[in-house]
Amino acid sequence: MSSNSLIKILHLDSNHPLLWEQLQQAGFENHQDFSSSKEIIETKIQEYQGIVIRSRFKIDKTFLDKATNLQFIARVGAGLESIDCEYAIQKGIQLIAAPEGNSNAVGEHTLGMLLSLMNKLNRADKLVREGKWIREGNRGFELEGKTIGLIGYGNMGKSFAKKLKGFDVRVLFYDILENIGDENAKQVSLQELQEQSDVLSLHIPWTPATDKMINTLFINQFAKPFWFVNTSRGKNVVTDDLVIALESGKILGAGLDVLEYEKLSFENLFLDEQKPNAYSYLLASDKVLLTPHIAGWTFESHQKLAQVIVDKIIQKYE
Repeated sequence: MSSNSLIKILHLDSNHPLLWEQLQQAGFENHQDFSSSKEIIETKIQEYQGIVIRSRFKIDKTFLDKATNLQFIARVGAGLESIDCEYAIQKGIQLIAAPEGNSNAVGEHTLGMLLSLMNKLNRADKLVREGKWIREGNRGFELEGKTIGLIGYGNMGKSFAKKLKGFDVRVLFYDILENIGDENAKQVSLQELQEQSDVLSLHIPWTPATDKMINTLFINQFAKPFWFVNTSRGKNVVTDDLVIALESGKILGAGLDVLEYEKLSFENLFLDEQKPNAYSYLLASDKVLLTPHIAGWTFESHQKLAQVIVDKIIQKYE
């Protein structure tokens, strides 16, 4: 492992301590800079062979042109949309991500959101705290007998489908890759998914093909009113169109872990004082369940993500 001491890694975000510790034990030279601007990082990036990042800023052509010695970019998470992947690959830079590190967390969170929505748990809890003991108005729906439609059947979609095995439901999915169905879910056309589903759950990256995918036209192609859960990326959904569907009853309830209004870093909303009307509706509606991009953000996944990244970096230099 002694040759690893020639590999300098710049950590641009804080992560689980095991990531730093195990890389150090393997002989890599770790450096950190969690606060400098992208421009300042660009003045010194040529010194490094590797970077470890979550989502602090975009790794674009300008950055990559200055990173003349870079051999890998490790993203402690699943999506790589904040990196110009095509240009990085052209330059011979390996892209490392860890979708398997937080897929269980996302699967559990998605199930939790869906059960809470269908059983009105959050609404009922709020009303009881207000002194309102309303039973009929909080009558829920059961998952049994429903058809759950997933869009995307990678690590996250597979994890959610596996969780659904304990329920008497049909699980269908649509994916751009062919022949990837398994014992937990049946692969179908998008049209069949829209004809059959009582629930729609997104498990897709944010790409030009999925940007604003969930819009009025898409929603209206569903044969039945449905529950909607999004633990993927906020920009896959046109929030204005989602609100129209919630108001009309075409969407029965929405569990949103991600919002169109998030900054690329996912650490903040980009909203200023002026909230869009659609966002105000989401905040006020008892048919909507909101969480701050935490589906994959558990104590366990924090450790698992770091371990996956360490293992992949060490494997690269074996």
